[in-house]
Amino acid sequence: MIYITGDCHSNFERFNKSIFPEQSEMTKDDYVIICGDFGGVWDKDTESNTEKWWLDWLESKSFTTLFVDGNHENFDRLYDYPVEEWQGGKVHKIRDSVIHLMRGQVFIIDGKKIFTFGGAASHDIDGGILELDDPDFKRKKKILDKGWKPYRINHLSWWAQELPSVEELEEGRKNLEAHKNTVDFIVSHCCASSTLALFSQGMYKPDNLTTYFEEIRQKVHFKKWFFGHYHDNRNVSAEEILLYEQIIRIS
Repeated sequence: MIYITGDCHSNFERFNKSIFPEQSEMTKDDYVIICGDFGGVWDKDTESNTEKWWLDWLESKSFTTLFVDGNHENFDRLYDYPVEEWQGGKVHKIRDSVIHLMRGQVFIIDGKKIFTFGGAASHDIDGGILELDDPDFKRKKKILDKGWKPYRINHLSWWAQELPSVEELEEGRKNLEAHKNTVDFIVSHCCASSTLALFSQGMYKPDNLTTYFEEIRQKVHFKKWFFGHYHDNRNVSAEEILLYEQIIRIS
């Protein structure tokens, strides 16, 4: 079985048995995929007691937790985990059964081909990105706080790796071509530019990642595309599904 859900932001209460009773019939060979903004690897340098507790709690679940990265992840730590091969693609194993599905990979999971590509542009940074080592940091932060203007702090609440490298984009193309540009499911955090325009009425602007996804949308044969990031639950089209708190079974 494969279930899928949207952003968690370090809050995993939706996986309590009272909310997700289906887990009673699941084993470690069954999966829950999170469409980015997992948030379980967030603290600055190492696992805090709270983070460790939640990761161990997920590890204790009957199922295996999989996630693509979002834009709210600590990429300094996430990318510091060893890269391993799993089910045909590259992963970071946070725990034995809490696994980061890396960008541009094609996995064979429960007999389904799944293309994964995390990342997204942050939208809550109107105030810009502050640098901790900037001599003017405190003054700038005070002004932004006073004006209630959203901002992020580099390597503390924002990372440049939220958007992909050229190498990650190329690896995705190469892996899709190796599978003749045909998969069952695509799992990402954000979506293609045309999909974005369809549901956001211009609220969100295209960027290099949504443009890349548009290329994939036009070229790749897929049955369903699941994504998060926009904090809503809706069928944008017959094939493209935006998820937030909802947990749905896909296999």
